[in-house]
Amino acid sequence: MLTGGLLATLGWGKASAAAARGPSGARYPLNTGWRFGEYVAGAADPGFDDAHFAPVTLPHSVVNLSWRDWDPSAWQRVWAYRRHVPGPIQPNTRLFLDFDAAMVSATVSCNGNQLAAHAGGYLPFSVELTEALTETDNVLAVVLDSTWQAVPPEGSPAGTAAVDFLEPGGIYRDVSLRLVPSVFIADVFAKPLNVLTDARSVAVQVTVDAAVAASGTVRTELLDNGRVLAGATTPISASPGTSTVTLDLTNLGRIALWSPERPRLYDVRTTLSLAGASHEYRNRIGFREATFTVDGFRLNGKPYKVFGLNRHQIYPYAGLAMPARVQRRDAQILREDLNCNMVRCSHYPQSPHFLDACDELGLLVWQEPPGWHYLGDAAWQDLAVRNVHDMIVRDRSRPSVILWGIRLNETANDPALYARTAAVAAQLDGSRQTSGAMDIYSTDNWSADVFAFDDYHTDPNGHATLLPPLPNVPYLVTEAVGALDGAPYYRWTDTQQVLATQLIMHATVHDIARGNDRYAGLLGWAGFDYDSLNGHIYRNVKWPGVIDTFRVPKPGAGFYQSQVDPQVRPVIAPGFFWDFGPSSPAAGPGPNTVIATNCERLELYVDGQHHGTALPDHARFPNLRYPPAFADLTVSGAGLPELRIDGYVGNRVVTTKTFASDPGGDRLSLVADDLAISADGSDATRVVFRALDAYGNQRPYVSDSVALRVTGPAILVGDNPFAFADFGGVGAVWLRSIPSRPGPIRLTASHPTLGSATVLVLAR
Repeated sequence: MLTGGLLATLGWGKASAAAARGPSGARYPLNTGWRFGEYVAGAADPGFDDAHFAPVTLPHSVVNLSWRDWDPSAWQRVWAYRRHVPGPIQPNTRLFLDFDAAMVSATVSCNGNQLAAHAGGYLPFSVELTEALTETDNVLAVVLDSTWQAVPPEGSPAGTAAVDFLEPGGIYRDVSLRLVPSVFIADVFAKPLNVLTDARSVAVQVTVDAAVAASGTVRTELLDNGRVLAGATTPISASPGTSTVTLDLTNLGRIALWSPERPRLYDVRTTLSLAGASHEYRNRIGFREATFTVDGFRLNGKPYKVFGLNRHQIYPYAGLAMPARVQRRDAQILREDLNCNMVRCSHYPQSPHFLDACDELGLLVWQEPPGWHYLGDAAWQDLAVRNVHDMIVRDRSRPSVILWGIRLNETANDPALYARTAAVAAQLDGSRQTSGAMDIYSTDNWSADVFAFDDYHTDPNGHATLLPPLPNVPYLVTEAVGALDGAPYYRWTDTQQVLATQLIMHATVHDIARGNDRYAGLLGWAGFDYDSLNGHIYRNVKWPGVIDTFRVPKPGAGFYQSQVDPQVRPVIAPGFFWDFGPSSPAAGPGPNTVIATNCERLELYVDGQHHGTALPDHARFPNLRYPPAFADLTVSGAGLPELRIDGYVGNRVVTTKTFASDPGGDRLSLVADDLAISADGSDATRVVFRALDAYGNQRPYVSDSVALRVTGPAILVGDNPFAFADFGGVGAVWLRSIPSRPGPIRLTASHPTLGSATVLVLAR
């Protein structure tokens, strides 16, 4: 363990929960206690007076942001982070400083001595501190260059707008200290083999890092909830440097397969035993076989249609800098709310916390290196190859990851570069297929395992369609609809006809993909709105998400929500607003109004009188199990009628949805995602405020702003007041804890006409 003085100073009594899995060793969070400011000469020196630097807690963005109108010039500067730590560590141990990521390039010093530099904003890196620590005070300094530079995906002479997504600078993921013996396990790759046979096994590749020569044993075990199912041991004689040994776990007995429907996980525990010291490393794995074939995708030997969305990890206010709880929630939204079985991490390796949740929830993952349209010079391409290497090493034991991106998104064919990335993937992990999203509809000069196409096509009537799969290759649609088909934006402030179009178009492309076994499936564009300067933007936000930037489902999300067995969750998701105000049609939503549902029929009542029946449109969507329904909702708004929709399965009403047109019952809703958060200064929870009718339905066309007031040990992350009318009757903020300040947090939201609401969250 660390010395008592260091532990006492940092307030650590034990390693964090993250120590249960790799990276190896006892890990101690180092997110608090930093000071931050714009870089000036000498800011990395130990004697630099950092009293004028701001105290900050990680994850951190270098600038304060709104949800819109981001200005890259605000963050494209050089910054400095500093932290004081005591020392030293005990003899025969080594100490590493681990960064999950920092945007864009980081130079790390200790006591004025530069130890390492890392270029690239999306992958982890480590710095050894062992020999740099002194007996007393030690100063860590990170000089962070967040300017536009020749680092993937950046580097285009066209500047920031040349990349579709914005990248605010900062140490925006976790930082920790990792204490290990002089000889330790640096990495373990646990690879299940032959999982569909009785001869299934796990090949365990163990990398040992030795500061001194040593001999001992390596033992690895497969665990099921702590129970040992199999084990293997091999001797090791380590010389200074790194060495690798491989062990095979066999005779595993009965093993449950991992799938989106049943994401069964196991642990692999690997122990290095030396004279007088030992070191343990844990992986979490799942047994599954995922194969893209010319005839579609097969999971665990059976045909399985990919159904999913693309995800950016960009958030309002914080940019990229959201903690574990918030990252994990995106996976919950995709898997549990939208019924997706796969997500593409567009267009960079995403938070390990998000991927942890994908493993646990059963969300298949395409992991992709940083890149977008542009290929740079030889040095730039060397970084791209290194990114593929580091991405695979980080995530290759995860059961959720089924596909490696080895070419950068929508880039030109470069056979030499992509031969290099393919070789890296084959050398590091031959168990997964490779791909890269294409906007070139041709296999000429293309080489990968799966042809992935970003398909934004419409028919002569403007309806979404797909090109047929190319022959003789596994074929996956990796983007469709977005803001390139249909409307340029899908905002809450747009008309209900525009928002309904998004729902219909997503249903259309998934129907096409399901109707032809040659399609492995389809990943729609996109899961969430995000900030951008590229293409169809409004207020520097891109609006193609079926979920808005605050993670609130739009009408377009209704299609995804409805694709679930009604016995699990019956759904009626309207593609309209029951609103007869000045921004809505005077005669109601009108004919051919879309309603996403998994019910067998819908009965509609206006003011208690039967108005009509709507059936799922199997003729228009013959391949969807739960097609949307269409109804004639041409209704006079006189008298402000109510609408009720009863959803039937067989002869039984399984769900009912009621709508009020009378604004007299409208109210302000305020809902927190979590009742409690950790008082560690990093943790946060979202609080959503919405304008709702008397029955809880969205009112998008509202005026005025929402004022917010927080009391208790939390920081409000968000705009206050919030321009309700600008976004469309919905918004959110995050409550972030204050380090070592437990207690109740109260947030009150007020609106001039909708009233006020309060939520309580406990920091503990």
